[in-house]
Amino acid sequence: MSTTDGLADAIGLTGYAVDSTGIGGVLKARVADFRVEEISTKIALDPRGRFTAANITLTNWETNRFIGKLAKACGISRNRIFFSGTKDKRAITRQIFIIDAPKNKVASVEIPDVEIDILGRTHQKIGFGNHKGNRFTIVARGCCHPDGSPMTNEEAIEKITQIEDSMMKKLGQGLFPNWIGPQRFGAGRPVTPIVGRHVITNDWKSAVMAYICMEGDENEDVANFRRYVRENGIRKEALEIIPHWLGFERDMIKFLLDNPEDWVGAFRKLPNNLQLMTVHSLQSVVFNKTIHARILDDLSLSVPIEGDIVGRIDDNGQLETSSLVSVEKRTLDRISRNCSLGRLAVTAQLPGSSMIKPSGRFGDLESRVIEEMELHETTWHVEKIGRLTTKGTRRPMVTTFSDFQYEAVPIAAEETMSEKWNAGPSEGSLWNPSGACIRFRFTLPSGSYATTLLREFMRSPLQQL
Repeated sequence: MSTTDGLADAIGLTGYAVDSTGIGGVLKARVADFRVEEISTKIALDPRGRFTAANITLTNWETNRFIGKLAKACGISRNRIFFSGTKDKRAITRQIFIIDAPKNKVASVEIPDVEIDILGRTHQKIGFGNHKGNRFTIVARGCCHPDGSPMTNEEAIEKITQIEDSMMKKLGQGLFPNWIGPQRFGAGRPVTPIVGRHVITNDWKSAVMAYICMEGDENEDVANFRRYVRENGIRKEALEIIPHWLGFERDMIKFLLDNPEDWVGAFRKLPNNLQLMTVHSLQSVVFNKTIHARILDDLSLSVPIEGDIVGRIDDNGQLETSSLVSVEKRTLDRISRNCSLGRLAVTAQLPGSSMIKPSGRFGDLESRVIEEMELHETTWHVEKIGRLTTKGTRRPMVTTFSDFQYEAVPIAAEETMSEKWNAGPSEGSLWNPSGACIRFRFTLPSGSYATTLLREFMRSPLQQL
């Protein structure tokens, strides 16, 4: 079964691990319904350390925009704040930040819906992926049958159990497809892979204009601003109608008004990690489409075949890219056993200039995905901003989920719910306000996505996740 959801098609997030119907429903009907706690690596504290370490709880904050606010409050560049991963915006999230500012300065920061717990001083920076994983507590509300009729608690629990058992039989205990989730691409507006495609072809004007004015599923004020720029170009009048929270777009427009035609300079107004994310998100679309192609070709995601590229999985559930090897006939049985034990994993492409590639049946399949996406002539070399050039890498096609629990919870009071929920289901949606509400608890390794795990059980359009 696969979705015809336009957003899912744009990011390659189509198909499922097993054939089934799901429980439908909506995530994030309330901000408190989606909670993430980072399982951090140990931070070595030292009173003489240069940096301040803090555990920070964010409620309904996009990570990059919070970083900008925190940097301004501390009087430092945003590049002097370090963290190991971006989290969901419409959620309550808790994670470690390392801040190059005095402890008392950080402690005095007051930002709405932000709680800062100072841990101490440290010499240690952290970077992307420098955490062990994340613990999630997530409520899916309004579970329903494919015809939209409400599901009872018992029906929803039975369906979840059936899908969990089917995935275990097909992929192995505690495994699910390692899809890259919608938040990597921009919630409601999958702009980053579009921008990334322009970046790797060094078309900087198109990259900037796509970021500023590409249409998406956003509120009326944002939609009106983006439409104005699409129809009129970069003009100072756009600054009069731009919503205040679109700080990156505002910075780009201001720069272009002062420096017409300097599109590379305008692009550099994005934070460095977001610049890099545009290229990574294009690679991520390729990865998602490769997983789907392998499913359609009736090849297992977890069991290797000759020509596959496999790699070792470390104690934190991460792929050791230095250990990648090609599966040969003589090594197939041994590698298969190690894959079943979770020591090795079959990988798929995050393409680049010099990535190790599979051969045989899966090699042909990966090449076909690249050709269908019209990326076969791409060098992945970014001349104007060299750090965005990528050699490519590989990513496991399955990942683990553990401590998996689910239970029914009561329907919440209407006054606590979001406007979208209270407006009721729209055409093409898959939820019912009278349906069961299920609370999921589970742990994922760093780099895996809660929404893509729950998608396997819900089968809802991506706009509901």
